[in-house]
Amino acid sequence: MTGRMADKVAIVTGGASGIGKSCCLRFAKEGAQLVVADINLERAVAVADEIEKAGGRATAVAVDTSIPEEVDAMANSAIEVFGRLDACVAAAGISHAGYVSREADQQASQDRHDRQDMLLIEKSLTNWQRVLDVNLTGVMLTNQSVAKHMVASGGGSIVNIASVAGRTALMGASDYCVSKAGVWMLTKCGAIELARHGIRVNAVGPGYIRTSMSGAATSNEKWVDERIKETPLRRLGEPSDIANACLYLCSDEASFVTGEIIFPDGGLIADSRA
Repeated sequence: MTGRMADKVAIVTGGASGIGKSCCLRFAKEGAQLVVADINLERAVAVADEIEKAGGRATAVAVDTSIPEEVDAMANSAIEVFGRLDACVAAAGISHAGYVSREADQQASQDRHDRQDMLLIEKSLTNWQRVLDVNLTGVMLTNQSVAKHMVASGGGSIVNIASVAGRTALMGASDYCVSKAGVWMLTKCGAIELARHGIRVNAVGPGYIRTSMSGAATSNEKWVDERIKETPLRRLGEPSDIANACLYLCSDEASFVTGEIIFPDGGLIADSRA
């Protein structure tokens, strides 16, 4: 196999859709062997099958990243199937509290401004905790588990999916914003602690991206127009834009890059209004 990820083994959480799926397909094209990890096993299997039909190697595993035992089993599967682990993209996440399905998550992304229960003054502890469990604790557990295997193999690269929401407050999304801000600092802490083991830890902070998580919102022309006007490059991002950034950070081209966050956001953070 040739390519920028040739002979490397990578785990991608949230790998069955959106940014995670795009990472899986992009990495496979560059020669990586993939563990497609997702809470939806059926969709993860479909992605793994797509990779194998294209001539790559992949396996699918079911994981709820907020459950330590499932995360450990996921990391172990890379060793069991491929014999090593070189890279991980922690892309699993939810956009709002009270997550019950992908469809409900999409609708909630659109309804943030109208639903009182999403505002800080009304937000329930249960809903707050669920978002942090998945978006922050889940990333910590993933980093912790994969790093143990990377230490044993002499190094590796971890990329955490953060968000511009970790830098900029969003109405009705205090839980999401706090979780993503936490991912940024977790990335920096992981970078300085794991550097001695040859493990690099970086993050990618997407702007407004067309994904299944934002599906209901991106089907609303008014919402799309408003987001495009906020974005200096005057378009929404695509999952492939994020996958390309993750590919760079996981490849040897970024061998001297750690503790950083890249914002493929069309200029949102650079804009003085962001």
